[in-house]
Amino acid sequence: MELHHIRAFLAVAEELHFGRAAARLRISQPPLTRAIQQLEHELGTALFDRSTRRVALTPTGQALLEPAADVVAACRRVESVAQAAGKGTIGRVRVAYAGASTHVLVGKLAKQMRAEFPGIQLELYSSNFALPALDKVIDGSMEIGLGRWDFIPAGIASTTMVAEQLVIAVPEGHPLAGEDTIAMAQLAGEPFVCLPPYAGSVLTDRLHRLSHRAGFAVEPAQIAPESWTLLSLVAAGIGVALTLSTIAENVVQPGVVFVPLSDDVEPVALKMVWREDTAGPGTASVLEAARSLVSG
Repeated sequence: MELHHIRAFLAVAEELHFGRAAARLRISQPPLTRAIQQLEHELGTALFDRSTRRVALTPTGQALLEPAADVVAACRRVESVAQAAGKGTIGRVRVAYAGASTHVLVGKLAKQMRAEFPGIQLELYSSNFALPALDKVIDGSMEIGLGRWDFIPAGIASTTMVAEQLVIAVPEGHPLAGEDTIAMAQLAGEPFVCLPPYAGSVLTDRLHRLSHRAGFAVEPAQIAPESWTLLSLVAAGIGVALTLSTIAENVVQPGVVFVPLSDDVEPVALKMVWREDTAGPGTASVLEAARSLVSG
């Protein structure tokens, strides 16, 4: 049984006239008659009572009407979904992201997607650090990654979502808490709360480079597993910490004061990455929404 047999049956059943049904299907009457005969042969029963004066449905033909209409409607839905997926207006896109402030951007991106591409579902994966997010894009288990990386490998495209400034988090009551800016050299001898020294950690790299340039080596008083804990430790007076302006803007932590760093240093780029060789229409739609979000 083929789909054109079902369509032929429905056209004749609705028109009850082979000539009009053939015209509706934009075919000649002989192929239509053969399609009905083939369908009846396959089902082993007549679907129409034919005479020179009239065409009428048999009881079997009458019973077949609803399921036949369901088959055609299902095929139309398949076609519609396939076309929408090809245009990037429906489907699923997996997004890996890292970092406390990135969660805020992900929420804004999800809202933008619902406004622009409501048929696309974002599947979200969160990690404490950026390298796993990039790895998941590289191995193809995620379509898009959000994070901070100094090195992007070949075959991975990227765009900057936010340029973040470096700031120093100090406890309330700290002698430097009232300063407009802090130079790294002023922090020599201070206890530091640090993130783990994972490979590719942008903040850890910046901390060691800046302290080396200022003439001292950082000795961590405490390692924090992620930025939320890092700020809690600063609030508790364990030490000071190097962090990002977006953390200061988006993460509420009583007892912490954020002071801009005065050293001449490049902003940290929060990037969106994706594989160039496998980027599909859904990925392109997420990128379009992300660009609207940044430009807006």
